Amino acid sequence: FSGYKLIGSHSGVKLCRWTKSMLRGRGGCYKHTFYGIESHRCMEATPSLACANKCVFCWRHHTNPVGTEWRWKMDQPEVILQEAIEKHQNMIKEFKGVSGVKPARLEEALAVKHCALSLVGEPIMYPHINRFVRLLHQHGISTFLVTNAQFPEEIRRLEPVTQLYVSVDASTKESLRRIDRPLFKDFWQRFLDSLKALAEKQQRTVYRLTLVKAWNVDELKAYADLISLGKPDFIEVKGVTYCGESSASSLTMANVPWHGEVVSFVQELARLLPEYGIACEHEHSNCLLMAHSKFQVDGEWRTWIDYSRFQELVREYEQSGGSRTFTAAEYMARTPPWALFGARERGFDPLDVRFQRKNKARDISGC
Repeated sequence: FSGYKLIGSHSGVKLCRWTKSMLRGRGGCYKHTFYGIESHRCMEATPSLACANKCVFCWRHHTNPVGTEWRWKMDQPEVILQEAIEKHQNMIKEFKGVSGVKPARLEEALAVKHCALSLVGEPIMYPHINRFVRLLHQHGISTFLVTNAQFPEEIRRLEPVTQLYVSVDASTKESLRRIDRPLFKDFWQRFLDSLKALAEKQQRTVYRLTLVKAWNVDELKAYADLISLGKPDFIEVKGVTYCGESSASSLTMANVPWHGEVVSFVQELARLLPEYGIACEHEHSNCLLMAHSKFQVDGEWRTWIDYSRFQELVREYEQSGGSRTFTAAEYMARTPPWALFGARERGFDPLDVRFQRKNKARDISGC
């Protein structure tokens, strides 16, 4: 299993390369640029290694189990979380004294502040996902949950998370079949129903579009239609990352769009979507962020998250038994100038120093 530590019978945790990068002051991931997460304090985990898709660009090369329903011995959320944090902290401790690692950041990193539920598999398949999310919040940890848009009912039942992502890897039935290689026969209906379920959410929602050159880039109009269906707050557009040759996938470097091509695609898409604007850019990840105009307040983008405010709101929601609901507008924060699209920094935090590798071999994993 590509570098991740197994927990119990169906969960896992991994140290993301951006966590390591930020420990050394070499910059955070695009979630740092777009939403203000601290990459060195982020834990990448999943309560379900299984998935209902076999996407062509999956960096896990399909070593994880696939399935359309839950069929594992069930571990309890408390046990999973405790083990995830312990294993995460142990991986962080291994960086003590490593050259370039900043002691202050290492100290901070031991206190997990964010959880990216996007390591592998389909976290929403875990039957106790709501209890698991609630536990994370009780520990003061924000939740970024990614789902593959094949479980509409589970999306409907999901309690508030800090930010809910759906992967929108293609815009037509045919290309979704080719790219995601879903296991469900009724995958297209499930996909559309999942997007509709997303539209009902009051907290922050995101479409993740992965651009695969020669596979899904020519479908702009269809993408625009899908966006009007799910009405996401944000649209992340990222060029596919080439993960090396594997029998599981026929992708090559020729399928990786240049950053300039991703920018052009986003500019074209923005023309079709008058309610959205291009807010941020993370050139290092070949990734851009479009945001709904409601996140532009007094001419300023507010794509960042007020994490302590979110924790207050979710606590009130819990204590009121779910009657005190809240919306994305209640926990947004101003985006710093360096993170904005068109800034000289191209999304690289000026507090850190960009590191250029001599050799080309690099770890491409990470969400």
